[in-house]
Amino acid sequence: MASISLNAQAPAPAQPAAAAAPAPAPDYKDDNSWLCRPGRKGDACDVDLTTTIVAADGTLTRETFAADPKAPIDCFYVYPTVSTDATPNSDMSQDPAEKNVVLQQFARFAAKCRAFAPMYRQITLRGLQTALATGADPLGLFSKGVQYDDVRDAWLHYLKNDNQGRGVVLIGHSQGAFILQALIANEIDGKPVQKQLVGAYILGATFLTPKGKDVGGQFKQIPLCKKPGQIGCVVNYSAFRSTVTPPANTLFGHSADPASSGNCTNPVTLGAGGAPLRAYLSAGGRMIAMAGPPLKPWATDKTVDTPFVSVPGLLTAECKTNEFSTYLEIKVNGDPADPRVDDITGDLGAATKPIAQWGLHLIDVNLAMGNLLDLVDAQAKAYRSRK
Repeated sequence: MASISLNAQAPAPAQPAAAAAPAPAPDYKDDNSWLCRPGRKGDACDVDLTTTIVAADGTLTRETFAADPKAPIDCFYVYPTVSTDATPNSDMSQDPAEKNVVLQQFARFAAKCRAFAPMYRQITLRGLQTALATGADPLGLFSKGVQYDDVRDAWLHYLKNDNQGRGVVLIGHSQGAFILQALIANEIDGKPVQKQLVGAYILGATFLTPKGKDVGGQFKQIPLCKKPGQIGCVVNYSAFRSTVTPPANTLFGHSADPASSGNCTNPVTLGAGGAPLRAYLSAGGRMIAMAGPPLKPWATDKTVDTPFVSVPGLLTAECKTNEFSTYLEIKVNGDPADPRVDDITGDLGAATKPIAQWGLHLIDVNLAMGNLLDLVDAQAKAYRSRK
């Protein structure tokens, strides 16, 4: 896997990370070590997810949200690099950054599964800048050290104390996705617990397999998802605009080894061809690590007063490969003749000059949230029927 340059992650302070020992290892028997656990009031998953659906003709419809306390499976989530702590690894405080990323990426999954999200001593934005200055390989960087140890310990605690033989979907983005790759390779792939794996959603991270193969490389037995009804498989993509495709220095979906390749799973179809996305976007333009630029109205002369919006028909997705990368191409189907907004935010960099190597990394999960929820639902039904 190619190394990532300093520009690979969200902006971090220019100063080098302070030399400091990591915070003490977390105790996952302590409720405070979890951002989300099922049935808790006031935790990071107990948030307002009300959504305004903005139709192409400008009509606004309100969609409410409810978690399912009787969900048939579990979801275990590892969040991406968001910590603004000044140390190389984060502490275990539930800061606004961690709560916001759960709001954007994970809380909505509680409609389909019991939600588990551990805090962990992740490599911070500042620590990552320092580490990547040496040209560190991202999988190697995240697959050892306290950030990996914490997620492993949380996973083993969950299996022993909470799982009770249930099926589980693992969900990770960016740093969280690289950690999940190592966790699955070490603790699940080829082990008895693999039979409980409903799906592994490795999002916003390069996942390599031997060229032309659905399995091999990082995992020996767990394949890529390729068709509806398939369970125990990997969903992997990184999103790029159709108008800003991956360049030579792309950060995602590229393999430096000609014998292997990056991958893309269309979360809508699990196969070829384009299909509409059911995005859940922050109504105020918030992304996982930063606020977006000022937004135009979602519809002319209309006010949106919910935390999220959905824009049916505006976005379509299709897996593509160019000379540099395999990626999920996002096409924005704006129509200047209708009253709905014609574009979305989500790029790193200026609106008129996005940083191409990043793609739409900051909204990878938001873009396909509704489709991922549909996929969890379908895989849970397939898993239960096979049991």
